[in-house]
Amino acid sequence: MTGNRPTGGQPRGARGTVGHPYSALNLRLVLALFGLVVFAVLTWLAAAAGIVVLAVLCGIVVLTAVVDLAVIQHRRRARHRADPGAHHSLFE
Repeated sequence: MTGNRPTGGQPRGARGTVGHPYSALNLRLVLALFGLVVFAVLTWLAAAAGIVVLAVLCGIVVLTAVVDLAVIQHRRRARHRADPGAHHSLFE
């Protein structure tokens, strides 16, 4: 039994609601950076080994991560302008 808490994974005290959940932009930033680094290394290794198809596919993933990072940063700046001085954790 959950008591007075609504069902769902929303932690108590979070600013989001069931209809408008809070965003995990910082976590998304870390995951995009991880993907960028890993796939950049895989692209380089595949190119060095002469596996062109794999290098191109990994390069596409790297470009996608770069675009995702740009979108995330744009949204983080907009969030900061809307709520200046607020500290956002990795999961918020």
